[in-house]
Amino acid sequence: MPRPPRVVLITGCSSGFGRALAEALHQRGDRVYATLRTPLPAAAGDSPRYLRMDVTDDAAVAEGVATILREEGRIDALVNNAGFGISGAIEDTTVDEVRMQLDTNLLGTHRLVRAVLPAMRSQRSGRIINMSSLGGIVSVPFQAFYCVSKFGIEAYTEALRMEVRSFGIHVSLIEPGDFATNGTANRKWAAAAGAGSAYETQCRTAVGRMIVDEQSNKDITPVVRALLRTLDAAKPRLRYPVATPIQRLLVGLRPLLPQPWFEALIMDNYKIR
Repeated sequence: MPRPPRVVLITGCSSGFGRALAEALHQRGDRVYATLRTPLPAAAGDSPRYLRMDVTDDAAVAEGVATILREEGRIDALVNNAGFGISGAIEDTTVDEVRMQLDTNLLGTHRLVRAVLPAMRSQRSGRIINMSSLGGIVSVPFQAFYCVSKFGIEAYTEALRMEVRSFGIHVSLIEPGDFATNGTANRKWAAAAGAGSAYETQCRTAVGRMIVDEQSNKDITPVVRALLRTLDAAKPRLRYPVATPIQRLLVGLRPLLPQPWFEALIMDNYKIR
């Protein structure tokens, strides 16, 4: 017997993982609400339903979720995909810049979760998938606050999963490594990270290596497949890492190696001396 269409809310759908997942779910017949901050795509007969939403805006989140519930009467799944990365040394990054990073990646996730949970609890079912990163398991230099936001998502999701289980709600993490998405072009820099910074050379070298790694991995379908598996699994796991073998090996070595050895591997990978 065919599965009835799900009502799925996905944030951060202007490009990359979010756009690809929205289109994949729409093509298989689900009712997809895809959010983005940029101007909405031109209306098309066969496309997801796009909504304008800024995940840092409480009112916009509440209005978007209310629109879906008004039109559909339920929300079966939420995919928290909206986010960005800020680069720069810790010393060069202001409190306001940190606040901007966390407001989108971590608090944006929290806003969406709080908005959908009353409906999911009422229907006693639902899926919540939070987009983390291998940077939520292993921190890397000059991406500290991006990693802070993803470490936070990891802790948040672990707790949420246990809190909502009795209501029939499943919660999981997707942990991508480096992939070629618009995240590279949309990377923000701390204002003080440029000329005059004591860290400028090392920072530019390390982030340059990150960009090479991202752009060399253009096939994002493994991440989309992981998202689909998580949505379809009868008992989804907590974590779904999706990365190249070498990246997964590095993460796996973290608990096995003395910390100085592991730091040396990371620094060598990013050409930091």
